Amino acid sequence: MTTTAADITYRLEQKRRVQADFPGPKSVALTERRKSVVAAGVASSVPVYVADADGGIIQDVDGNSFIDLGSGIAVTSVGASDPAVVGAVKEAVEHFTHTCFMVTPYEGYVAVAEQLNRLTPGDHEKRTVLFNSGAEAVENAVKVARLATGRDAVVAFDHAYHGRTNLTMALTAKAMPYKTNFGPFAPEVYRMPMSYPYREENPSITGAEAAKRAITAIEKQIGGDQVAAIIIEPIQGEGGFIVPADGFLPALAAWAKDKGIVFIADEVQSGFCRTGEWFAVNHEGVVPDIITMAKGIAGGMPLSAITGRADLLDAVHPGGLGGTYGGNPVACAAALASIGSMEEYILNARAKHIEELATTRLSALQEELAGAGSAVIGDIRGRGAMLAIELVQAGSKEPNPELTKAVAAACLKEGVIILTCGTYGNVIRLLPPLVITDELLNDGLDVLAAAIKANA
Repeated sequence: MTTTAADITYRLEQKRRVQADFPGPKSVALTERRKSVVAAGVASSVPVYVADADGGIIQDVDGNSFIDLGSGIAVTSVGASDPAVVGAVKEAVEHFTHTCFMVTPYEGYVAVAEQLNRLTPGDHEKRTVLFNSGAEAVENAVKVARLATGRDAVVAFDHAYHGRTNLTMALTAKAMPYKTNFGPFAPEVYRMPMSYPYREENPSITGAEAAKRAITAIEKQIGGDQVAAIIIEPIQGEGGFIVPADGFLPALAAWAKDKGIVFIADEVQSGFCRTGEWFAVNHEGVVPDIITMAKGIAGGMPLSAITGRADLLDAVHPGGLGGTYGGNPVACAAALASIGSMEEYILNARAKHIEELATTRLSALQEELAGAGSAVIGDIRGRGAMLAIELVQAGSKEPNPELTKAVAAACLKEGVIILTCGTYGNVIRLLPPLVITDELLNDGLDVLAAAIKANA
């Protein structure tokens, strides 16, 4: 018998409930405690403290229940306390929490590598290495590419986000809050124009033409034979959930292959059923040389990975890759259980259903606002349950970050957590858990629509 997300039984009632004194006294007290012990540079967008979470609901210490349309930034795709993940973690902890795979290895690491080699695009021979964070995966993908090619230059793109370490800050395009005053950054990183259909000067430019624009710039500024790697998010995350025009990624990948350049797909945010495919590159049949993964991989436990061509990863000398905590046994157990739940609940199909439900409603809202003279929804885009609303000044494409902030605040007040992003700070991103019920998602979208209408 097939199991789907509709068959899930939740511990917490899947309904929002916000008391009048939000944020409540316990959250306020914790905020005061935090001020004297937690660095100010660590910011939180929601002023409440979590006590429990399940399915599509986050419950705070004061008993408020919020609809979660962020999934901890695309992490808890199977829910924040999926029973299979919880059970796997408990069992793993009872045996051992750590030995370091580089010292005394264990089966869980090998099993996760087997699953990633199976699920990632391409039928070529692959190898996998496990790490802790998305940024760490990106750093190591670049290390592998540089060693394997003997070249130094790395190409990234406008609006990119790849992490907060020194090298990944160099790859990241946005200054505040990620890069300002943290330099100097790693050298030999070059930024090229991205395909951003909504904001192209020439709205008729094709994906292949946009790729040619970037390739021409690479050849002119660097030289294709000097480039070790091209790294790109198939759907850009922090930059605004930008989906490049069809044909952009395949053209870049084909050119990279011809030039001996390692094509790295950064699927840290877009991977693991989030877009309705196991990986976003699958939508256009692109097979990367290396793929980076994290976030949704392990149901909330810290784990990341790179999977790539065997000849590339095996080119690295023994000891050249690794880390003390990389592939932690408890995180590996969580990953295996999370992947199992994704397959059992058929979450790729669920993500596509979420896309259909949400985009139908958002498109109707866009038309309604335009008809009323408040055309503030400039673009609706994304794939699966990785969706974005770009808000603009009515009647133009001028970014509207003020409206975006106001909408997020209004939603939170009504018990709905949404995230914002975008180079211009004007994009609402929707990343619900893939196990969210239709009823809860519709309720969240009702609140979001009302907030946009009230503040437009």
